[in-house]
Amino acid sequence: MTESRRSFLKATALTTAGAALSVAFDAAASAADDKLAAASRLTDAEGQYALPPLPYEYKALEPVIDEATVRLHHDVHHKAYVDGANAALKRLAAARADGDFALVKHWSRELSFHGSGHVLHTLYWTSLTPTPGGEPKGELREAIAADFGDLARLKAHLIKATVAVEASGWGVLAYNALDRRLTVLQAEKHQDLTVWGAIPLLVIDVWEHAYYLKYQSKRADYVVAVWDILDWTAAGRRFEAAR
Repeated sequence: MTESRRSFLKATALTTAGAALSVAFDAAASAADDKLAAASRLTDAEGQYALPPLPYEYKALEPVIDEATVRLHHDVHHKAYVDGANAALKRLAAARADGDFALVKHWSRELSFHGSGHVLHTLYWTSLTPTPGGEPKGELREAIAADFGDLARLKAHLIKATVAVEASGWGVLAYNALDRRLTVLQAEKHQDLTVWGAIPLLVIDVWEHAYYLKYQSKRADYVVAVWDILDWTAAGRRFEAAR
């Protein structure tokens, strides 16, 4: 293991479903693409949550996702989750120092919400690619055939599940390390309806800030369009690491 790889693993802190989720970021960290590795970092050198750079230009996802939406989504909304997670950690540290846990439930909930928002948004940006038209390959393609029948059935399932998310949340393609199969999940907000052991391979954001400027209230149109820019290469790396 190289020193840079060891340093990255030490610096990366996760806030959801345990250490198993680390493979989703470990796989990106070991990628030859330095931009993808940088875009997958959740923390800075001091261990504070930090907003990672995008692995592509703001306009790179056009015409599926416009530059204005990407700028607002990444620079404002994603950053708000980073700041919220750091604020929660600071408050919880103060509670331990003072021995005053009157608001521990509130700040624990804030950490769960904002920390999970940071993790999922980091996965979201690295689930998309400026080069459309790719498909799963290798072991991931074989697993999709085994667990869903074929890619067309997975596409129908993931799109319908994502569109049907109640209020704000996510559609998730995950690998469950406990029963060793792929699964499609919904996540309400950022942290509800998760399954222990599930390692996200691809995520689709359906909070309104992800699509409203271009698609208005047409969530389904956005989800169908986003399918064409999903990064199956990155998903395949995560899957191989998860297995």
